[in-house]
Amino acid sequence: MRRLRLCTLLLALLPVLAAPRPALAVEPSEMLKDAALETRARALSKELRCMVCQNQSIDDSEAPLAHDLRVLVRERLQAGDSDAQVVDFLVARYGEFVLLNPRLSWRTAVLWGLPPAVLLLGMLALIVVVRRRSMTPAAEMANLTAAEEARLSDLLQREN
Repeated sequence: MRRLRLCTLLLALLPVLAAPRPALAVEPSEMLKDAALETRARALSKELRCMVCQNQSIDDSEAPLAHDLRVLVRERLQAGDSDAQVVDFLVARYGEFVLLNPRLSWRTAVLWGLPPAVLLLGMLALIVVVRRRSMTPAAEMANLTAAEEARLSDLLQREN
């Protein structure tokens, strides 16, 4: 009986233990005392890619490099840099890859333009297919001989 209760308790706690929890990557020692600067730092950190994880922002990543980048962002903000200056500094140092949302430039035009282009081509192909299917019966009717047309009209009259 006691074993059954223990198993039931473990099964009840399993969803709680297995549920994903938000990572608290930003350490208290990193945080700035100025709330406005800290808010700007957190907003910037969410836009910058962790170069180790590559699919997380530095705000979410626990990698040592992400920690260093968060500290660097805060140092630049404390030095008086604007948000754009901080981002430009990091892009100059690490390249465009450091941005989670790449800027629109001639290098990224394909990245930004390809999805709408594929969508438009798909819609165009769909329109062409629908028009061809709707035109098919009329085209077949036009190719009937006089005897076939007479037979068809005779069959249609019998049905009605």
